[in-house]
Amino acid sequence: MLELDLSPLESSRIGPENGLELEPELKAWQGELDRAEQALKTRARNPKAMLGWIRQPEDTETARQILRYVEGLTWVQDVVVLGIGGSALGAKALISALRPEASVHFVDNVDPAPVKALLARLDPRTTLVVAISKSGATAETLAAYLIFRRWLLDALGEDWRQHVAIVTDPEKGPLRAHARAEGLTAFDVPPDVGGRFSVFTPVGLLPLALAGVDLMQLLMGARAAAHRLDNARKSALMLFLLERYRGKRIHVLMPYGTRLALVADWFSQLHAESLGKAYDRKGARVHVGPTPLKAVGATDQHSLLQLFREGPNDKAFIFVLPRDLGEDLPMPKDPGLTAADYLFGKGLGELLLAEAEGTRRALTEARRPQYAIWLPGINEAALGELLQTLMWQTALLGELYGINAFDQPGVELAKRYTYALMGRKGFEDLMEEG
Repeated sequence: MLELDLSPLESSRIGPENGLELEPELKAWQGELDRAEQALKTRARNPKAMLGWIRQPEDTETARQILRYVEGLTWVQDVVVLGIGGSALGAKALISALRPEASVHFVDNVDPAPVKALLARLDPRTTLVVAISKSGATAETLAAYLIFRRWLLDALGEDWRQHVAIVTDPEKGPLRAHARAEGLTAFDVPPDVGGRFSVFTPVGLLPLALAGVDLMQLLMGARAAAHRLDNARKSALMLFLLERYRGKRIHVLMPYGTRLALVADWFSQLHAESLGKAYDRKGARVHVGPTPLKAVGATDQHSLLQLFREGPNDKAFIFVLPRDLGEDLPMPKDPGLTAADYLFGKGLGELLLAEAEGTRRALTEARRPQYAIWLPGINEAALGELLQTLMWQTALLGELYGINAFDQPGVELAKRYTYALMGRKGFEDLMEEG
């Protein structure tokens, strides 16, 4: 069960200019949080509202369909996932946390050197290529797919089709048309789920299943978030109040441990793309949006912590801390290193959590607001609940800001300029503007 520790935010600990009176604030804003939650649940009935992610953890049948498909892929030794942004970050974060040993390779950029290196070391006879794009028209994904499809075709001939799976819109888009024309295995991205909220759709579930992640436990954890929605409500309100009334415009997500590092990458997209908006729902120009910043403990104690403690006091810190890191690795005694005798017999995990507590105390001493999300361990159920809670937190923040957290108009123009620069028909006017 995920637990929230908000106590370090108390103004009695870090001063009224940085902290909050927790109980009075929660009581004063209870009605507004109720309104925000109900608004989201009401709009979720409209497919155009892009709130299908709320129901997605209930869809265990899609998970079973994916598992049946994966069971037949006994020949697969490597998986290449072609996707970018929300089409890759969720699965990438969860595989890194839960199955880091899995041979799942993400092509989430179009830098040619890494792609060439990957092609050179993989065997096409034992490789499955998964192309993921909701629209089916994402330039980076299509570019990578053209290269990997040719690689498979040259090596396997007509058998290349058995080595490809597509995840895209159920009806429209270039990848859906291509899958139909070629008879490729294809899974649907629900039309009412946006990319950054899609980790519990086939966008995330297919790569996760191929990596050996327990999908049912993951979805069970995600469902638990809805029953403990108070965690998302409280954390959303705290972040809103800290940004709006205490000037904490940078939100730092700092998980402790290498396995959780990429959760911060996933969070950064979720937070930035959802909350950075020029206009509110009424059409007024507002230019809102806290800036997400990722950090990893204990690594960034030796880089960013100096700034965090002594730089501008414009940040709120969110720690993600596992209570159980699994089997620990003890540090042996060494007579030649008596300066390290305080470590003898203790575990690396014990040291990691001590470093987390030390960082938290140091930030409190510097009057920097922070709170912790405690996970029972690093497992499917815990991470399913964590990600779904953070999605709810983001959605509720959108309501508090009065903006639409489910579109991304700010990224579209850059895409259009890219199309024009690459000579795509219909975008010639943009070249003239440039």
